[in-house]
Amino acid sequence: MTAPTDAATSSSGNSAIDMLLNPQGSEVASSAASNAPAAAATPAPDDAVGAADSIRDAVTQHSMTVGEIINKLDAIGFTVGSTRISVWSALLVFMVIAATIIFARIGSRLAHSMFNRLTRLSPTQQVLGEKLLTLIVWAVAILMAIDVLGINLTALTVFSGAFGLAIGFGLQKTFGNLIAGIILLMDRSIKPGDVIAVSDQAGNSTFGQIRKIGIRAVSVTTRDRREYLIPNEQLMINQVENWSYSSKVVRIQVPVGVSYNADIKLAEELMMQAAKEAKRVLETPPPSAWLDSYGDSSVNFVIQCWIDDPEEGVGNVRSEVLKNLWWLFKEHDVEIPFPQRDINLRGNEQFEHLIAAIAQRMEKRDDALPPRKSEE
Repeated sequence: MTAPTDAATSSSGNSAIDMLLNPQGSEVASSAASNAPAAAATPAPDDAVGAADSIRDAVTQHSMTVGEIINKLDAIGFTVGSTRISVWSALLVFMVIAATIIFARIGSRLAHSMFNRLTRLSPTQQVLGEKLLTLIVWAVAILMAIDVLGINLTALTVFSGAFGLAIGFGLQKTFGNLIAGIILLMDRSIKPGDVIAVSDQAGNSTFGQIRKIGIRAVSVTTRDRREYLIPNEQLMINQVENWSYSSKVVRIQVPVGVSYNADIKLAEELMMQAAKEAKRVLETPPPSAWLDSYGDSSVNFVIQCWIDDPEEGVGNVRSEVLKNLWWLFKEHDVEIPFPQRDINLRGNEQFEHLIAAIAQRMEKRDDALPPRKSEE
């Protein structure tokens, strides 16, 4: 029980003897002890990428040559505040970002193929599921990249305000189009395969079939194989005419004019026959012919016919109906009118002087011409 006390007493005695024998050494020791906390209070700058050192050490253990190259790259850098940024850190971030993008794209493709196999889902549900799963894959990939790099996010506090403000203004439309696309898919107002007509702010109309609903825009393919990328927000703000929202059966109007001297009843029968002979015109509802108006040179009719495949176009149906009607009108002597004008000239003194001057000029021209051989 007395051993610890004796040891402490002996140690204190030895320290006292040392101070008496070597006073300078004790001063040096005491100064070093006083400076030790100060040295510990100024640590080395932290690397912006926390995993850079651990990855460098792991690579060095497997290959000294690659480790030396990494050490040289790590030696090149600069310090911002308490954070050090080196070439090795920047290169590591670039490689992880590239790997993250590749992983996210592969995951998106796998999600697309998986939803294509689920035949029970409707096209709208498939597209919505693909978009949501794609967002989840990208979010997981980004979080994994941050975790792998061990990035110290406090190093970006200096730039976080300006960076966040720039992202807010720069990606405002992007996030708006993303949310608009999700809403369009959720309410099923627009889905791939629908035939729509969209009018922009200038009044220009675009008619075509929806091929794809993307994160930013909707791809609409027209009959002339032109593909328009319409932002998702435009489909929510502007008026959209969906020809296949609840049903693909749509009505087409074909205007026709006949002469005032034509038999209207016969013309109507020929119009009905021309519409029925068109291949894509449906039998039910049956086509009809309406008298629309009395024009300047013709009696105007409108042929109403129905189709159930608007994605195949409507201009070709009008063309076929008009071609059939052309030959039927020719066969039954139904006149297709053209604009005609009757001119009535009122006689007055100035008009008579004008006629006389023209006649006198014509006589002078005839006198100046050489005589014909028959007259000689």
